[in-house]
Amino acid sequence: MRALWLKRLGWLVLIWCASVGALGLAALLMRWLMNAAGLNR
Repeated sequence: MRALWLKRLGWLVLIWCASVGALGLAALLMRWLMNAAGLNR
């Protein structure tokens, strides 16, 4: 029973890390595009 909860928690952490990474990548891409368009400070 305990192994099942650990497995579920592992998946939750994995999905959370993947979503944070994807958001960071999207932010980096938008920043690059804005710099390329001359919208940097």
